[in-house]
Amino acid sequence: MASMVVQVLWGRSVFMSDTSHTIIGVRESNFSEKSEASHAAFTKRAFDIAVASFMFVMFLPLLALVSAIILMFDGPSVFFAHERVGRNGKKFKCLKFRTMVKNADVVLQEILENDSDARREWEMHRKLKNDPRIVPVIGKFLRKTSLDELPQIINVLRGDMSLVGPRPIVDEELAFYGAARKLYLSVRPGLTGPWQIGNRSDETYENRVKQDVDYIENWSLKRDLQIVASTAVMFLKGRAPGAY
Repeated sequence: MASMVVQVLWGRSVFMSDTSHTIIGVRESNFSEKSEASHAAFTKRAFDIAVASFMFVMFLPLLALVSAIILMFDGPSVFFAHERVGRNGKKFKCLKFRTMVKNADVVLQEILENDSDARREWEMHRKLKNDPRIVPVIGKFLRKTSLDELPQIINVLRGDMSLVGPRPIVDEELAFYGAARKLYLSVRPGLTGPWQIGNRSDETYENRVKQDVDYIENWSLKRDLQIVASTAVMFLKGRAPGAY
């Protein structure tokens, strides 16, 4: 039994058969491997809490510094809490440093109504490379380095998110997942993941969905460690590929 659990955690696919569900999603299968699913889910959550706690302490001075800079250049509030879809469809407030002007929704609507190229880019990537909503001085730097996502450490500690997983999305984006919608909803969204360490916003949404499906179906603790390590290397280099 112990060796079976090690196989599941370290390298075996999280799908146990065509009729089973993801181990990391704690959706129990029709087989006698339910305890393996529980072990895997417990291990992933313990990993999340341990690493996120360490990160919170380590990055606390940086969090304070970035907060002070945002206050200096654009005033309150420092954080932006946007509703995202979590595990089992539960909504939660996903935290970020605020990198956009306070009337960002109005500015975006005006851009999409008057700029067909921007509208096409938004429909394809849900992001804009030359985004006029960005807060001067600090906003672009935070987004390019992904430092704007550091407050999501708190979401991980709360249990809204996992350290590694598919990126959190809004309701409208679920349509892009098609048949993979239930698969996405079976797990917690991640602070980082396969999309984060790839080309990110340069990827099509279709490729992003494929990466998420592959991650969930082939989850292992070893892969989580590899993704965390790759994310750390990119952070130290000061730029995430495809981030803007």
